[in-house]
Amino acid sequence: MRVRKCSASVRMIMAITSLALVSDLFADGTIRDGVGARSIGRGGTNIAHHDNAHVMLDNPAGLVGFEGDSMIEIGGHLLMTDLSYSDPDNPRTGDIDNPFPIGEVAFAKRLSDDVMVGLGMFSQAGFAAEYILNGQGALAGPQHMKSIGAMARVLPTLSINLTDRLSFGATVGASISHVEFEGPYTLQGPNALAGTGLRVDAQGTGIAPHWSLGFQYDLSDATTIGVSYLEEADMELDGTTTAAIPGVGTARYDSQIDIVWPRMMGVGIAHQTPANRTFSFDAIWMDWSNAYRQIDLQLTNPNDPTFQIVAPTLNESIPMNWRDSVSLRFGVEQQLANCNVLRLGYIYHRNPIPAETLTPFIQTTIEHALSVGYGWNWRGLEMDFAYQWMFGPDVTVGTSDLTGGDYDNAISTASAHQFSLSFRRRR
Repeated sequence: MRVRKCSASVRMIMAITSLALVSDLFADGTIRDGVGARSIGRGGTNIAHHDNAHVMLDNPAGLVGFEGDSMIEIGGHLLMTDLSYSDPDNPRTGDIDNPFPIGEVAFAKRLSDDVMVGLGMFSQAGFAAEYILNGQGALAGPQHMKSIGAMARVLPTLSINLTDRLSFGATVGASISHVEFEGPYTLQGPNALAGTGLRVDAQGTGIAPHWSLGFQYDLSDATTIGVSYLEEADMELDGTTTAAIPGVGTARYDSQIDIVWPRMMGVGIAHQTPANRTFSFDAIWMDWSNAYRQIDLQLTNPNDPTFQIVAPTLNESIPMNWRDSVSLRFGVEQQLANCNVLRLGYIYHRNPIPAETLTPFIQTTIEHALSVGYGWNWRGLEMDFAYQWMFGPDVTVGTSDLTGGDYDNAISTASAHQFSLSFRRRR
């Protein structure tokens, strides 16, 4: 499928933007429902498209179909959440909402008619929450609880035309992740202190190799299908953890957090009508059952003499037991006068978090997303704006699978708003 070309020939510009850690991010589990304003506006669909730099993440085969010899794209997003939590010790409590910006940057260059290369940095996943909640037992009373998790991809990309209709693309790059947890916590084990309540402040940062590949095939001049695969990122995040046990003391440990960001496989189709209206559909499977089976935390080398005797090492395994999900994304965009574009989209995916392991640290229970977008061109600068509203039903916990009973009979609610803006120049 080839879309109508709207931009005039312009000079290439260079730019560098910072990638901020994700503070408040909700989508299919912890994976965003679309990256980039153009894709988000049409419901996150991008697997069968080739009109933006974010195809490096969604399907690198689409990069070679981009019209022009080079491009640079810069995007920014503002995310705001609306979370609440309640249990027998806490009436319905809203989170401490901290709107937070994130961004992406990408550059691509055509080497020939059939080969295009690119480099992109995209914030793809994350979770966050912050509360003041009442603790239990020795940690009774108001307690500050906070979590932050973020993952970004750095993607060197190669995209080539295999035939007049078939293209292939691949990335070999790196995934960068940072995770923090702070608040009251009951040790799960397996260790000698399992069942002990303590206050924990853990953080870790790490990097791991990453790869993906994809294909696009033009069924006709109006219809394109695509398929893509993105490998999981198995991360070892090194950092420190402070553990405080009432009546015993406080120690700082060297720590390692093991977390896996899931593999994904998607298929998509995009069809343009004679009226310059494009319909898109993507279906994306996410392997949560393997990635989020558990989160492991290893603590070593405490700096406190008491802990060196009582707990010189702590191996902690936090049960998650998430279930796989399939994200169904629908989008439509209509070309208007002067090459402006109106976009609408809808996304559905099952909440992957079982109620038995739901906690206020990770409340990514979104199931639906509605989006609207608008694109326009000003003196060769392509600009896209999108708004996305994400929401899901209340989730009620009966008996939690986590030791300690901290989250028994809890009710959790999550929704979020995202405002996105991107700028693109091509030559």
